[in-house]
Amino acid sequence: MTSRLTLCLALTCSLLATAACANDAPPTLAPLLQSISERLALADQVALSKWDSHKAVEDRPREQQVIAGATAQAAAYHLSEETVAQFFAAQIEANKLVQYARLSNWHLQGQAPDTPRQDLAGQIRPQLDQLQKRLLQQLADFSPQRSNRQCPQWLAQASKASSSDPLQQLAMVRATAELCVFKG
Repeated sequence: MTSRLTLCLALTCSLLATAACANDAPPTLAPLLQSISERLALADQVALSKWDSHKAVEDRPREQQVIAGATAQAAAYHLSEETVAQFFAAQIEANKLVQYARLSNWHLQGQAPDTPRQDLAGQIRPQLDQLQKRLLQQLADFSPQRSNRQCPQWLAQASKASSSDPLQQLAMVRATAELCVFKG
């Protein structure tokens, strides 16, 4: 990871942890949000890879592979396959949201940023795969709190504090949209 990306990620994680703690959120929320934020931070590198390769953002076979791999591990984390599939579909959609926005901006500018690139298959996907395991454990840890009446408020405050970048805030909202299961 580039030092700039590492610094931004560290600041985002700090903001998420502060927002989650300040709102009496359970201690299991901050690590989950930090990992979601890390996954979203990789969207820029994925977008750069797709810019360079002229590949489409939408990659249904890969998306299905990611979701199938996660749901296959659901039982090991005492999670339902439906919960895991829904959670990872939201992560993928949030990541694509960032990619589409970045690519659109680069098309308007006529170029992508001149930043170091990571290889999609060799560097980025292994990072995503590693995050998947952590996200499964953190989702399992947070799962008892998903039906708490305060859950939507915790997420709203944490999403707002997640970044000064409106796109990243929106992506965090999308990534956590189905995390709470409280009705009413």
